[in-house]
Amino acid sequence: MHKKLCLLPALALALLCACGKSETKTPPTRTEVVSGERQFTAPADGDTIAVFDTSLGEVRAVLYPDAAPMAVYNFVGLARSGYYDGTTIWRSEYGFAVQGGDATGTGTGGSTIWSNNPYPLEANVDLKHYAGALCAAFAAGGDLTGGNSQFYFVTALPDSVNGDMQADLTANGYSDGQVAAYAAAGGLPYLDNTDTVFGQVYQGMDVVDAMACVDTVKDDDGTDTYRPTDEAAITINSVTITTYSSADTAADNGLDAVG
Repeated sequence: MHKKLCLLPALALALLCACGKSETKTPPTRTEVVSGERQFTAPADGDTIAVFDTSLGEVRAVLYPDAAPMAVYNFVGLARSGYYDGTTIWRSEYGFAVQGGDATGTGTGGSTIWSNNPYPLEANVDLKHYAGALCAAFAAGGDLTGGNSQFYFVTALPDSVNGDMQADLTANGYSDGQVAAYAAAGGLPYLDNTDTVFGQVYQGMDVVDAMACVDTVKDDDGTDTYRPTDEAAITINSVTITTYSSADTAADNGLDAVG
């Protein structure tokens, strides 16, 4: 069993203090991460994917039902029911995450396909909170015993996991590949055993980064939640569940499909 990160109070503090504090929100330059880690491997034909049609553009993420079955099953069921259609991104923190999936638009609500009963944490040793990770979230101020309809995309900056943090990860049992992936992509490793990763963006990360750069206002309730202003509201028009096709991807890129 992977060692829990009760660790890193210094790492967690450093990352938390960096979240959402930049006055100049410049979309980061992200280079391709060359890694054997699952989240940086191209989806295979037939893999389940989610297509987010948003007011800022399209985001595509591959889902991992084998690693986080309840999180994926709940998300897929809600998406197919139209639950996410017309909802908003209610939280936007530069260098941290953007969060949605609450039909109330407040961050305090949510639902599940199990009569609104929560499902348990599904932390998986092979899935990490790298930039671009799609993760299950809890309602703000709610019961932390399980997840609901809310989700977030990690928007950590590429240089967010520095050398000292990498050394801490190694000391806490992370593989060389995982440490290297965090170093290259950035991420939020202190959440690895706290929240469930159930997918990864493979197309449209620039759209996710744009979500993290909109104008926000800070909640005055001690939660340090940054919400898009009314003028910068981000709408999720729909979430479509389908299967990945390399032929479709090649066509989208103006390439000839191979095979």
